[in-house]
Amino acid sequence: MTTPLRWGIAGTGRIVDTVLGDLKLIPDEVHLQAIASRTQERADKLAAEHGFTTAHGSYQALVDDPDVDAIYIGTTHPRHKSIALAAIAAGKPLLVEKAFTATHAGAVEVVEAARAAGVFVMEAMWTRFQPAVKALHEVVAGGELGEIRSVQGDLCAFRAYDPDDRIFDLAEGGGTVLDLGVYPLSFAQDFLGNATGLTLHGTTFENGADAELGMLLTYDEGRFSTLAAALRTPGPGRMVVLGTKGWAEVPPRFHHPASVIIHPLGAQSREIVPEVVGRGYGYEFEEVNRCLRAGLAESEFMTLDDTLEVMKLMQQVIDQLGVPVSENDDPLG
Repeated sequence: MTTPLRWGIAGTGRIVDTVLGDLKLIPDEVHLQAIASRTQERADKLAAEHGFTTAHGSYQALVDDPDVDAIYIGTTHPRHKSIALAAIAAGKPLLVEKAFTATHAGAVEVVEAARAAGVFVMEAMWTRFQPAVKALHEVVAGGELGEIRSVQGDLCAFRAYDPDDRIFDLAEGGGTVLDLGVYPLSFAQDFLGNATGLTLHGTTFENGADAELGMLLTYDEGRFSTLAAALRTPGPGRMVVLGTKGWAEVPPRFHHPASVIIHPLGAQSREIVPEVVGRGYGYEFEEVNRCLRAGLAESEFMTLDDTLEVMKLMQQVIDQLGVPVSENDDPLG
Protein backbone atom coordinates (compact mmCIF):
# COMPACT_ATOMS: atom_id res chain seq x y z
CA MET A 1 0.00 0.00 0.00
CA THR A 2 1.30 3.45 -0.91
CA THR A 3 1.45 6.29 1.59
CA PRO A 4 -1.33 8.87 1.02
CA LEU A 5 -0.18 12.25 -0.24
CA ARG A 6 -0.49 15.14 2.18
CA TRP A 7 -2.84 17.58 0.47
CA GLY A 8 -3.25 21.27 1.13
CA ILE A 9 -6.51 22.97 0.18
CA ALA A 10 -6.64 26.63 -0.87
CA GLY A 11 -10.13 28.02 -0.34
CA THR A 12 -13.09 27.43 1.96
CA GLY A 13 -16.06 28.10 -0.31
CA ARG A 14 -18.91 25.93 -1.53
CA ILE A 15 -16.92 23.80 -3.96
CA VAL A 16 -14.26 23.00 -1.37
CA ASP A 17 -16.84 21.92 1.20
CA THR A 18 -18.39 19.60 -1.40
CA VAL A 19 -15.09 18.12 -2.58
CA LEU A 20 -13.92 17.38 0.95
CA GLY A 21 -16.81 14.98 1.51
CA ASP A 22 -15.46 12.75 -1.25
CA LEU A 23 -11.81 13.00 -0.17
CA LYS A 24 -12.70 11.42 3.15
CA LEU A 25 -13.78 8.33 1.18
CA ILE A 26 -10.25 7.73 -0.18
CA PRO A 27 -8.01 7.95 2.92
CA ASP A 28 -5.43 5.64 1.32
CA GLU A 29 -4.88 8.29 -1.36
CA VAL A 30 -5.45 11.61 0.41
CA HIS A 31 -4.42 12.90 3.81
CA LEU A 32 -6.06 16.22 4.66
CA GLN A 33 -2.91 18.00 5.80
CA ALA A 34 -3.72 21.71 5.65
CA ILE A 35 -6.46 24.12 4.63
CA ALA A 36 -6.06 27.85 3.99
CA SER A 37 -8.41 30.80 3.79
CA ARG A 38 -7.97 34.57 3.74
CA THR A 39 -9.04 34.56 7.38
CA GLN A 40 -7.71 32.33 10.15
CA GLU A 41 -11.21 32.02 11.61
CA ARG A 42 -12.65 30.49 8.45
CA ALA A 43 -9.68 28.15 8.03
CA ASP A 44 -9.96 27.00 11.65
CA LYS A 45 -13.68 26.29 11.17
CA LEU A 46 -13.20 24.08 8.11
CA ALA A 47 -10.17 22.38 9.63
CA ALA A 48 -12.22 21.39 12.67
CA GLU A 49 -15.17 20.22 10.58
CA HIS A 50 -13.11 18.04 8.24
CA GLY A 51 -10.18 16.94 10.37
CA PHE A 52 -7.25 18.81 8.83
CA THR A 53 -3.91 18.69 10.61
CA THR A 54 -3.21 22.40 10.08
CA ALA A 55 -5.17 25.58 9.31
CA HIS A 56 -3.60 28.64 7.68
CA GLY A 57 -4.95 32.19 7.62
CA SER A 58 -3.33 32.98 4.26
CA TYR A 59 -2.63 31.20 0.99
CA GLN A 60 1.06 32.11 1.22
CA ALA A 61 1.32 30.20 4.49
CA LEU A 62 -0.14 27.14 2.75
CA VAL A 63 2.33 27.45 -0.11
CA ASP A 64 5.19 27.70 2.40
CA ASP A 65 4.04 24.73 4.51
CA PRO A 66 6.80 22.08 4.28
CA ASP A 67 4.38 19.31 5.27
CA VAL A 68 2.15 19.81 2.21
CA ASP A 69 2.94 17.54 -0.75
CA ALA A 70 0.39 18.95 -3.23
CA ILE A 71 -2.18 21.75 -3.34
CA TYR A 72 -5.74 21.88 -4.62
CA ILE A 73 -6.84 25.41 -5.54
CA GLY A 74 -10.57 25.82 -4.96
CA THR A 75 -10.86 29.59 -4.65
CA THR A 76 -12.80 31.81 -7.06
CA HIS A 77 -11.41 31.83 -10.61
CA PRO A 78 -9.56 35.19 -10.53
CA ARG A 79 -7.43 34.08 -7.55
CA HIS A 80 -6.21 30.86 -9.17
CA LYS A 81 -3.35 32.45 -11.10
CA SER A 82 -1.58 34.19 -8.23
CA ILE A 83 -1.84 31.16 -5.92
CA ALA A 84 -0.71 28.81 -8.69
CA LEU A 85 2.34 30.91 -9.56
CA ALA A 86 3.39 31.10 -5.90
CA ALA A 87 2.95 27.33 -5.49
CA ILE A 88 4.90 26.59 -8.67
CA ALA A 89 7.73 28.84 -7.43
CA ALA A 90 7.74 26.76 -4.24
CA GLY A 91 7.79 23.50 -6.22
CA LYS A 92 4.32 22.38 -5.10
CA PRO A 93 2.32 20.18 -7.51
CA LEU A 94 -1.15 21.53 -8.22
CA LEU A 95 -4.72 20.55 -8.98
CA VAL A 96 -6.49 23.74 -10.08
CA GLU A 97 -10.28 23.95 -10.06
CA LYS A 98 -11.99 24.79 -13.30
CA ALA A 99 -12.17 27.26 -14.82
CA PHE A 100 -8.36 27.06 -14.63
CA THR A 101 -7.96 30.84 -14.50
CA ALA A 102 -10.15 33.85 -15.24
CA THR A 103 -8.42 34.61 -18.56
CA HIS A 104 -6.57 32.80 -21.31
CA ALA A 105 -3.51 34.99 -20.73
CA GLY A 106 -3.51 33.97 -17.07
CA ALA A 107 -3.67 30.30 -18.04
CA VAL A 108 -0.74 30.70 -20.44
CA GLU A 109 1.30 32.32 -17.67
CA VAL A 110 0.62 29.46 -15.25
CA VAL A 111 1.31 26.74 -17.82
CA GLU A 112 4.55 28.33 -18.97
CA ALA A 113 5.71 28.69 -15.37
CA ALA A 114 4.85 25.06 -14.56
CA ARG A 115 6.64 23.71 -17.61
CA ALA A 116 9.70 25.88 -17.05
CA ALA A 117 9.95 24.74 -13.43
CA GLY A 118 9.05 21.11 -14.13
CA VAL A 119 6.19 21.24 -11.61
CA PHE A 120 3.11 19.07 -12.12
CA VAL A 121 -0.13 21.04 -12.71
CA MET A 122 -3.55 19.74 -13.79
CA GLU A 123 -6.97 21.30 -14.21
CA ALA A 124 -9.62 19.78 -11.93
CA MET A 125 -11.95 18.78 -14.77
CA TRP A 126 -13.51 15.93 -12.82
CA THR A 127 -15.78 14.94 -15.72
CA ARG A 128 -12.86 13.36 -17.60
CA PHE A 129 -12.24 10.96 -14.74
CA GLN A 130 -15.81 9.88 -14.11
CA PRO A 131 -16.17 6.08 -14.58
CA ALA A 132 -19.05 6.50 -17.07
CA VAL A 133 -17.05 8.93 -19.23
CA LYS A 134 -14.02 6.65 -19.14
CA ALA A 135 -16.31 3.76 -20.19
CA LEU A 136 -17.51 5.85 -23.14
CA HIS A 137 -13.92 6.46 -24.19
CA GLU A 138 -13.34 2.70 -24.20
CA VAL A 139 -16.39 2.21 -26.43
CA VAL A 140 -15.19 4.93 -28.83
CA ALA A 141 -11.65 3.51 -28.90
CA GLY A 142 -13.10 0.08 -29.72
CA GLY A 143 -14.73 1.48 -32.86
CA GLU A 144 -18.30 0.53 -31.97
CA LEU A 145 -19.61 4.03 -32.77
CA GLY A 146 -17.43 4.47 -35.85
CA GLU A 147 -15.88 7.86 -36.55
CA ILE A 148 -17.02 10.49 -34.05
CA ARG A 149 -18.51 13.36 -36.05
CA SER A 150 -20.43 15.52 -33.59
CA VAL A 151 -21.07 16.34 -29.95
CA GLN A 152 -24.29 18.03 -28.83
CA GLY A 153 -25.50 19.10 -25.42
CA ASP A 154 -25.89 21.69 -22.72
CA LEU A 155 -25.26 22.61 -19.13
CA CYS A 156 -27.97 25.07 -18.12
CA ALA A 157 -28.70 25.73 -14.44
CA PHE A 158 -31.17 28.49 -13.57
CA ARG A 159 -30.13 30.90 -10.84
CA ALA A 160 -32.22 33.90 -9.81
CA TYR A 161 -30.16 36.97 -10.64
CA ASP A 162 -28.49 38.45 -7.56
CA PRO A 163 -25.58 40.81 -8.25
CA ASP A 164 -24.27 40.18 -4.72
CA ASP A 165 -23.98 36.43 -5.24
CA ARG A 166 -20.51 35.16 -6.18
CA ILE A 167 -21.82 33.40 -9.27
CA PHE A 168 -22.87 36.74 -10.81
CA ASP A 169 -20.04 38.88 -9.35
CA LEU A 170 -17.61 39.85 -12.11
CA ALA A 171 -14.86 40.64 -9.61
CA GLU A 172 -15.05 37.00 -8.48
CA GLY A 173 -15.18 35.56 -12.00
CA GLY A 174 -18.96 35.23 -12.08
CA GLY A 175 -20.98 34.48 -15.19
CA THR A 176 -22.02 31.51 -17.27
CA VAL A 177 -18.97 30.59 -19.29
CA LEU A 178 -16.44 30.23 -16.46
CA ASP A 179 -18.85 28.35 -14.19
CA LEU A 180 -20.91 26.27 -16.63
CA GLY A 181 -19.66 26.73 -20.20
CA VAL A 182 -16.30 25.22 -19.32
CA TYR A 183 -17.99 21.80 -18.99
CA PRO A 184 -19.54 21.38 -22.47
CA LEU A 185 -16.53 23.03 -24.09
CA SER A 186 -14.14 20.64 -22.36
CA PHE A 187 -16.37 17.64 -23.10
CA ALA A 188 -16.46 18.45 -26.82
CA GLN A 189 -12.71 19.01 -26.84
CA ASP A 190 -12.21 15.65 -25.15
CA PHE A 191 -14.02 13.76 -27.93
CA LEU A 192 -13.40 15.97 -30.98
CA GLY A 193 -10.06 17.65 -30.32
CA ASN A 194 -9.29 21.30 -30.96
CA ALA A 195 -11.88 23.49 -32.66
CA THR A 196 -11.10 25.45 -35.82
CA GLY A 197 -13.91 28.00 -35.36
CA LEU A 198 -16.50 29.29 -32.89
CA THR A 199 -19.80 31.00 -33.67
CA LEU A 200 -21.50 32.47 -30.61
CA HIS A 201 -24.89 33.83 -29.63
CA GLY A 202 -25.23 35.06 -26.07
CA THR A 203 -26.81 37.53 -23.67
CA THR A 204 -25.70 39.27 -20.49
CA PHE A 205 -27.21 40.25 -17.15
CA GLU A 206 -27.66 43.83 -15.98
CA ASN A 207 -24.14 43.96 -14.53
CA GLY A 208 -22.53 42.65 -17.73
CA ALA A 209 -22.00 39.05 -16.62
CA ASP A 210 -22.79 36.48 -19.34
CA ALA A 211 -26.24 34.95 -18.88
CA GLU A 212 -26.75 32.39 -21.68
CA LEU A 213 -24.62 30.99 -24.49
CA GLY A 214 -25.31 29.13 -27.72
CA MET A 215 -22.13 27.90 -29.42
CA LEU A 216 -21.45 26.24 -32.76
CA LEU A 217 -17.91 24.91 -32.96
CA THR A 218 -16.31 23.54 -36.10
CA TYR A 219 -13.43 21.05 -36.37
CA ASP A 220 -11.35 19.61 -39.15
CA GLU A 221 -12.93 17.23 -41.68
CA GLY A 222 -16.33 18.92 -41.34
CA ARG A 223 -17.02 17.81 -37.77
CA PHE A 224 -18.93 20.08 -35.40
CA SER A 225 -20.48 20.52 -31.96
CA THR A 226 -23.53 22.47 -30.82
CA LEU A 227 -23.31 23.48 -27.18
CA ALA A 228 -25.32 25.62 -24.76
CA ALA A 229 -24.85 26.94 -21.25
CA ALA A 230 -26.99 29.30 -19.19
CA LEU A 231 -27.68 30.70 -15.76
CA ARG A 232 -30.83 32.39 -17.08
CA THR A 233 -32.70 29.17 -17.95
CA PRO A 234 -32.80 25.58 -16.69
CA GLY A 235 -31.90 22.70 -18.98
CA PRO A 236 -31.44 18.93 -19.11
CA GLY A 237 -27.65 18.95 -18.82
CA ARG A 238 -26.99 15.96 -21.06
CA MET A 239 -24.53 15.21 -23.86
CA VAL A 240 -24.74 13.06 -26.97
CA VAL A 241 -21.78 11.82 -28.98
CA LEU A 242 -22.60 10.96 -32.60
CA GLY A 243 -20.57 8.60 -34.76
CA THR A 244 -20.91 7.00 -38.17
CA LYS A 245 -21.94 3.64 -36.63
CA GLY A 246 -24.05 4.79 -33.71
CA TRP A 247 -24.38 7.31 -30.92
CA ALA A 248 -24.02 7.53 -27.16
CA GLU A 249 -26.00 9.49 -24.59
CA VAL A 250 -24.46 10.78 -21.37
CA PRO A 251 -27.54 11.40 -19.21
CA PRO A 252 -28.06 14.39 -16.92
CA ARG A 253 -26.06 15.71 -15.32
CA PHE A 254 -23.40 14.79 -17.82
CA HIS A 255 -20.52 16.35 -15.89
CA HIS A 256 -20.82 13.59 -13.26
CA PRO A 257 -23.00 10.94 -14.90
CA ALA A 258 -24.15 7.73 -13.26
CA SER A 259 -24.20 5.88 -16.59
CA VAL A 260 -23.76 6.09 -20.36
CA ILE A 261 -26.18 4.65 -22.92
CA ILE A 262 -24.74 3.16 -26.11
CA HIS A 263 -26.93 3.06 -29.25
CA PRO A 264 -25.14 1.06 -31.99
CA LEU A 265 -26.61 1.37 -35.48
CA GLY A 266 -28.84 -1.63 -36.15
CA ALA A 267 -28.16 -3.28 -32.79
CA GLN A 268 -29.66 -3.35 -29.31
CA SER A 269 -28.97 -0.34 -27.10
CA ARG A 270 -27.33 -0.94 -23.76
CA GLU A 271 -26.59 1.04 -20.62
CA ILE A 272 -23.24 0.96 -18.84
CA VAL A 273 -23.59 1.67 -15.12
CA PRO A 274 -20.18 1.66 -13.43
CA GLU A 275 -19.63 1.85 -9.70
CA VAL A 276 -18.93 5.39 -8.45
CA VAL A 277 -17.30 6.32 -5.15
CA GLY A 278 -19.12 9.27 -3.57
CA ARG A 279 -20.06 11.99 -6.02
CA GLY A 280 -16.94 11.37 -8.08
CA TYR A 281 -14.57 14.13 -6.98
CA GLY A 282 -11.95 11.73 -5.68
CA TYR A 283 -10.93 10.43 -9.10
CA GLU A 284 -9.11 13.61 -10.14
CA PHE A 285 -7.08 13.52 -6.91
CA GLU A 286 -6.22 9.88 -7.54
CA GLU A 287 -5.04 10.88 -11.02
CA VAL A 288 -2.70 13.53 -9.60
CA ASN A 289 -1.35 11.02 -7.09
CA ARG A 290 -0.80 8.48 -9.89
CA CYS A 291 1.06 11.00 -12.02
CA LEU A 292 3.26 12.20 -9.18
CA ARG A 293 4.18 8.66 -8.17
CA ALA A 294 5.03 7.90 -11.80
CA GLY A 295 7.16 11.04 -12.09
CA LEU A 296 4.97 12.55 -14.81
CA ALA A 297 5.02 16.29 -15.54
CA GLU A 298 1.44 16.27 -16.85
CA SER A 299 -1.59 13.99 -17.01
CA GLU A 300 -2.11 12.43 -20.43
CA PHE A 301 -5.88 12.42 -19.78
CA MET A 302 -6.17 16.12 -18.84
CA THR A 303 -3.26 17.79 -20.55
CA LEU A 304 -2.29 21.42 -20.09
CA ASP A 305 -2.67 21.88 -23.84
CA ASP A 306 -6.31 20.78 -23.51
CA THR A 307 -6.76 23.30 -20.70
CA LEU A 308 -5.26 26.08 -22.80
CA GLU A 309 -7.52 25.20 -25.76
CA VAL A 310 -10.67 25.42 -23.64
CA MET A 311 -9.46 28.64 -21.97
CA LYS A 312 -8.88 30.09 -25.45
CA LEU A 313 -12.46 29.32 -26.45
CA MET A 314 -13.85 30.78 -23.24
CA GLN A 315 -11.79 33.93 -23.80
CA GLN A 316 -13.37 34.26 -27.24
CA VAL A 317 -16.81 34.07 -25.62
CA ILE A 318 -15.85 36.64 -22.98
CA ASP A 319 -14.40 38.99 -25.58
CA GLN A 320 -17.32 38.70 -28.03
CA LEU A 321 -19.84 39.45 -25.29
CA GLY A 322 -17.70 42.23 -23.81
CA VAL A 323 -17.68 40.67 -20.34
CA PRO A 324 -15.09 42.52 -18.16
CA VAL A 325 -13.27 39.56 -16.59
CA SER A 326 -9.78 39.92 -15.13
CA GLU A 327 -7.32 38.16 -12.83
CA ASN A 328 -6.95 39.10 -9.15
CA ASP A 329 -3.25 39.69 -8.55
CA ASP A 330 -3.50 40.83 -4.92
CA PRO A 331 -0.70 39.55 -2.65
CA LEU A 332 -1.45 36.20 -1.04
CA GLY A 333 -0.90 37.54 2.49
